[in-house]
Amino acid sequence: MIAAFGCGAASADTLTELRARTPEQEIVYFVLPDRFANGDRRNDKGGLRGGPLQTGYDPTSRAFYHGGDLKGLTARLDYIQGLGATAIWLAPIFRNKPVQGGPGDESAGYHGYWVTDFTQVDPHFGTDADFKELVEAAHARGIKVYMDIIANHTADVIRYRESAGSTPLYRSKADYPFSRKGGVTGPAINSGFAGDHDASAANWAKLEDPSFAYTPVIAKGEKTVKVPAWLNDPIYYHNRGDTDWRGESAQYGDFVGLDDLATENPRVVAGFIDIYKGWIDRFGIDGYRIDTAKHVNPEFWRAFIPAIRAHAAARGIPNFHIFGEVATGDYDPALLASWTRNAGFPAVLDFAFMRAAVDAASGKSGTDLLARLTDDDALYEGGKAAALQLPTFLGNHDAGRFGFFLREAEPAMSPQEELARMMLGHAMLLTLRGVPTIYYGDEQGFAGTGNDQQARQDMFPSQVAQYNQDRLVGTSATTATDNFTTDHPLYVEIARLARLRVATPALSRGATLVRASSDKPGLFAVSRFDPDNGREVLVAFNTSEAPVTTHIAIDAESRTFSSLSGDCPATATTLGSLTLRLPAFGYAVCAAQP
Repeated sequence: MIAAFGCGAASADTLTELRARTPEQEIVYFVLPDRFANGDRRNDKGGLRGGPLQTGYDPTSRAFYHGGDLKGLTARLDYIQGLGATAIWLAPIFRNKPVQGGPGDESAGYHGYWVTDFTQVDPHFGTDADFKELVEAAHARGIKVYMDIIANHTADVIRYRESAGSTPLYRSKADYPFSRKGGVTGPAINSGFAGDHDASAANWAKLEDPSFAYTPVIAKGEKTVKVPAWLNDPIYYHNRGDTDWRGESAQYGDFVGLDDLATENPRVVAGFIDIYKGWIDRFGIDGYRIDTAKHVNPEFWRAFIPAIRAHAAARGIPNFHIFGEVATGDYDPALLASWTRNAGFPAVLDFAFMRAAVDAASGKSGTDLLARLTDDDALYEGGKAAALQLPTFLGNHDAGRFGFFLREAEPAMSPQEELARMMLGHAMLLTLRGVPTIYYGDEQGFAGTGNDQQARQDMFPSQVAQYNQDRLVGTSATTATDNFTTDHPLYVEIARLARLRVATPALSRGATLVRASSDKPGLFAVSRFDPDNGREVLVAFNTSEAPVTTHIAIDAESRTFSSLSGDCPATATTLGSLTLRLPAFGYAVCAAQP
């Protein structure tokens, strides 16, 4: 089995132990390979010739490839392991269209979300052999590898005859039904097609003409660019123009021009199941993060997810972690939970945690939303136990970095307060429920100036002037130099908290009971309970700029405590109460003793 996965570099014992870990036991490090480390300069241009508009490579522009690759990531595994990460989530590494966008608005696929070939590593990142080497080396260290995957769209290859030179506005199913060409008054087409609610192959065989809304056009040089080959046929796409992010268009419209797949079609469903089974077979990877999950019909996921999990289990990976992106900027656990119930996702990225934790740790609000999380976890399919598998985070490549959110909340914040609040937020991330997910560079104080490209800095010496002007948190360094410093105060503190989490089952697998919260900055406290022996671990945070001394309710059985972090009293003040003192922006983890 090990040889079949190409994991020979990991001992049988190491691999068995790794496979036995459940998703909630992981600490995830999310990385964009292009921006992390350059291990092979020969692949910087992806084997292409010409300038940036042909190769996609321009290390001076934040919109183009910078040269990071899989060899570079493999060479830095010790750094990631030292931080305490037990799993790596890579932004997509599939072959991408190098450059997209109209004249003057071009950018490159360095992020990995503009896929043309779903079966191979993009040459800018290296080779399939390089990926195999990365997975083997990670597994040898006990680190899992999660791939970021896409089923919603491909690269922008299809154009529309009716919108040449302009943005194709979305054309709805009501105004442009499948049964007519170019609108309700157009000539009849696709005779016998009952609509996309009928998922039978016999029904979809009757959809023969894809020009019901727009007439798809593909440039001669791109007619066979997509792999597998069936993806080159426009019949497998919605072809209704760009989404406006509302209503029907959110699932049927092109995502800023990206070719939106007809995921209702059984051929598309089966095709993507085969594609992503293949990566498990070839490399023995450990999980999938699914991009743009809410832009795909739930029926697709109800077929796809069970098939992938069953296949992984049959290949000796019983705890294959799948989590979807249901992006929102709001505190909206009901939206997130709906995708676990309606679409069958075992987990989704916890945007509700991000909103609650960022607002609390920045002092923008109180801690009442953090307290609500525990009750709202009942909304998820499987309830509060299932919510333990939700990846939690403080920022990412789309929304922006935690350091940026701190500065946005209080522009006059001192450097000392920034660092203290950065540590406070990461303490929440690593001690509260969920799967802590650290965005690469946060441990080096990266902050950025916004979202998207403004939050995708280089860890290796950057040539992007905008990045090099950024002020980092907790250091006088800039992104113009190498940023793999293991004595950065954030790296040191995250590593310490990660070791604490791994060594304390209550923090990764334990139930949560809220002990104290407020609608103003100040005390937030919860008890986490060891899933094996029931003993209490009290976790407390002070989000205010003044010290806090307070009594906190505890279990009557908890009489004596040891300090796992911070200043913890040795004994309870009285039966069921503990007196705790926390400095400004301080935190403590206090474990009840038998």
